[in-house]
Amino acid sequence: MRTMKRRCVITGMGVVSPNGTGKQAFAEGTLAGSSGVRRITRFDASAIEVQIAGEVPDFDELAWVEKKERKHVSRILPLAFCAATEALKSAGLESPSLSLEERRRFGVIIGTGGGSQEFTEEQYRLYFQGQVSKMSLFCIPTGVMGSISSELNVRFNLRGPSHVITTGCTSSTDAMAYSMRQIESGRLDAVLTGGADAPISLGTVRGFILMRILTERWNHAPEKGSRPFSADRDGFVLAEGAWMFVLEEHEHARARGANILAEVCGYGSTCEAYHRVRLMECGEEPARAIGLALKQAGISPANVDYVNLHGTSTQLNDRIETRALKLALGEDRAPQVPMSALKSQIGHPQGACGAAGVAATLVAMQHGQLPPTINLETPSPECDLDYVPAAGRMRTIEHAVCNCIAFGSKNSALVLRNVA
Repeated sequence: MRTMKRRCVITGMGVVSPNGTGKQAFAEGTLAGSSGVRRITRFDASAIEVQIAGEVPDFDELAWVEKKERKHVSRILPLAFCAATEALKSAGLESPSLSLEERRRFGVIIGTGGGSQEFTEEQYRLYFQGQVSKMSLFCIPTGVMGSISSELNVRFNLRGPSHVITTGCTSSTDAMAYSMRQIESGRLDAVLTGGADAPISLGTVRGFILMRILTERWNHAPEKGSRPFSADRDGFVLAEGAWMFVLEEHEHARARGANILAEVCGYGSTCEAYHRVRLMECGEEPARAIGLALKQAGISPANVDYVNLHGTSTQLNDRIETRALKLALGEDRAPQVPMSALKSQIGHPQGACGAAGVAATLVAMQHGQLPPTINLETPSPECDLDYVPAAGRMRTIEHAVCNCIAFGSKNSALVLRNVA
């Protein structure tokens, strides 16, 4: 007897984003093309060249972490707790209702780029300023990247694997793919996955300034700072946030009457083996990652209805990603496929950006409306595809590609299928 292949579907989503906290606010902001980029308030940025970021506004950390515990954890945790709580609730899988066996087959696999780096930076600041008594006694375990997933396991009493995937900007894309494989293989029935990052700190911003990779021209008009694919783009805008999902085995979800948002049906990942930060101009390996994802999904470029782009707003990334899409989809097909860059609205949340793109794509599928790429005022001659500029567009999506590119020559792509 043939065994049916186990399928992986998304049954829950939670969002804490610069352009809206909660999936409803995020959907409204994303479809409207609302910018979440603003002047930095996390620290005094008045003396540095970059004074803008995609901050989550008015976020009450103490609603998610007790006051006495706040000094012992990074900002990434309250962001992740908030998004994860919404994801589990929307999936109808809040842990008090789960049996012990169900919790043991429920994993936590998340992606992050910097993890608790801003927390560690603060511990060093206290140490070198002679304020050791103010340091957290958990400065080591909290600073360890792997503790982030454990905190989520403890918070929600989930007993499955507790893993953190950190591969730079592809981290949450890779975490979702790893989760998919755990479900397809039969090891798990459900996974809390996605991405979170909280990199807006003085040291991190200064580090990116040294690399000359952040835009320095828009301190006077933050909402215009992130400009993917525009001829006058000159660097990305750093951002924070958490975008979390519940992934579940398809039959398991159907049996309990879950609302299925989409199927995760394809994944591809490659490495150019070229440079620690630069990309090869040819775009072949990002294109191959997309091709691998399409192959696993069992579809051709003709079936792709939408692409959510990495779209960082750097000269290099946007030019090469455009080239890669032409290679992956074909010179004739690529111009016919609408694509957009969420980072134009929220900035670049580092390792969480892949999950943010998945969230935006789910919004597009549910509403039959493509989110726009904002600030695309002067089209670049090298970036000549349909980026849905300025305003959204009504469109039914059956299959979508979510693309990511990372430092270290990494490329990863997911294919989502609308099963509504």
